[in-house]
Amino acid sequence: MKTFSPAFETPYSRKIWYLIIIATAIRLLISGIMELSNDEVYYWTYALFPDLSHFGHPPMVGIVIYLSTFGLHLDNELFVRLGSVMMSAFNTFMAYKIGVKLRNEQTGYFAALLYSASIYASILAGTFIIPDSPQLFFWMLAIWFYLNVFSDDLPNKKVWSFMILGGLSAALAILSKYHSVFILSGVGLYVLIFDQKWLKHPAFYLSVLIAIGGAVPILIWNIQNEFISFTFHGDRVTPALRLRPDYFFREIGGQVAYNNPVNFFLIVMSFVGIIKGRKILEKKILWFFILTGLPLILVFTGFSLFRETLPHWSGPGYLPLIFVAATYLNARYQDKTAKFQWSGTPKGLQTSIYLILFLLIVAIWLINFSPLKLGKTSPVEKYGEYDFTQDMYGWEQLGQQVDSIVYRNELPQQDFIGQKWFPGAHVHYYIAKRQNAKMYMIGDLKSIHKYAWINADAGEPQKGKSYYHLAVSNYYRDPIQHFTPYFRSVEVIDTLEVYRAGKLMRYGFLMNCKDYNGQYDNPL
Repeated sequence: MKTFSPAFETPYSRKIWYLIIIATAIRLLISGIMELSNDEVYYWTYALFPDLSHFGHPPMVGIVIYLSTFGLHLDNELFVRLGSVMMSAFNTFMAYKIGVKLRNEQTGYFAALLYSASIYASILAGTFIIPDSPQLFFWMLAIWFYLNVFSDDLPNKKVWSFMILGGLSAALAILSKYHSVFILSGVGLYVLIFDQKWLKHPAFYLSVLIAIGGAVPILIWNIQNEFISFTFHGDRVTPALRLRPDYFFREIGGQVAYNNPVNFFLIVMSFVGIIKGRKILEKKILWFFILTGLPLILVFTGFSLFRETLPHWSGPGYLPLIFVAATYLNARYQDKTAKFQWSGTPKGLQTSIYLILFLLIVAIWLINFSPLKLGKTSPVEKYGEYDFTQDMYGWEQLGQQVDSIVYRNELPQQDFIGQKWFPGAHVHYYIAKRQNAKMYMIGDLKSIHKYAWINADAGEPQKGKSYYHLAVSNYYRDPIQHFTPYFRSVEVIDTLEVYRAGKLMRYGFLMNCKDYNGQYDNPL
């Protein structure tokens, strides 16, 4: 096992910096030209209304957004996503660094390419800002610190340092997303099965204690709120009695797609090689990576047999497996890319990079420039429904049109009201914010999520006041039916149109909800 050198004088180390610079430039470009997704605008509210935890997730994603926007003073799309982009650049370097430690620079290079080619790690969590963004960052750090402890005979002082830092990284990962506890369980299983000497070292118990400490703010918030987050997520994954093969195959297909089909194949190929007897790592280190990755994948894949799951839930489990694949590729192609010619890089890695670049180009074109209409075209209220490309497009147009309508008609400055967090958070970010207006929600807790707490923090809708509501045709929920029990009248002010490449994509309906009667009870 090689010791990492900080000197960047070799062809591999120089090219890693080229990879980081190019990948970061691409991510920054995407961040600047694409509007925020429904999840991203919702997590922006975590920074706007900080708390120890939130209804859906722990607080870390909101903290990252708050820091990257300099306290929300620069909260355009680029700065909202900047933390994710910077963490992804660091993760690429750490992938290289871990690979160097495992075998050599070629392994580090392969690991960095595998990370960069992962749609989940490099784009979904590495460009867009979601809870997985800080989760992957701290998961990677935990792997690095624990790997140093378990792979080397370190001086006792360094053991204490790395154990503490490993526990701290795991704690911060838990503060990013609940299922980061799988880092801790993986480390615990590794020690119990393969490296029991650490059971006699107090630094190991301190590390575990620190990691568990990451759950303290989450527990405090949930105690204050009747364990509402755990109830919500528990309902999502509690197995039903009926077997659902459709959910299972969708989960498997999603994992293959999210992690890049070529990457997925290379990971599977590496395990086939190991089963056939190819020795690529020390047994205990191989199991360290397996135990900090595979259990998470197996658990959510198992859940999908009975309940609907989302493929990115298992995403962090593939991070440790990248290093298994990288070391396997190194064992097969040892020194074949020593002169660092791209043509000498394994065809699988080349294909993986080409595939993610192709998919990025297609996605950007579909979302920002395509004249294609992928959703419904009638009736007007449902125009654009089921068009997934419109989630991240057209909101800036709607914001400008609302500004124009309010100014042109000399309408009163009013706060906004919605009926569901999605797309209500888009209205909050792109429309209410630009008018310095507040955003409230009226609905049950599963519909409005964090907005139940935002309502309380913002002072609740006021009896006798009127509020604007913006409905959009691609996610239309009849506002007149929904709001009539709470307002004297609900009237359409104007109909807005969203165009892309000169083609009508969807409608917006600006409404005035007049004279709130105060009859809505906040579900908290």
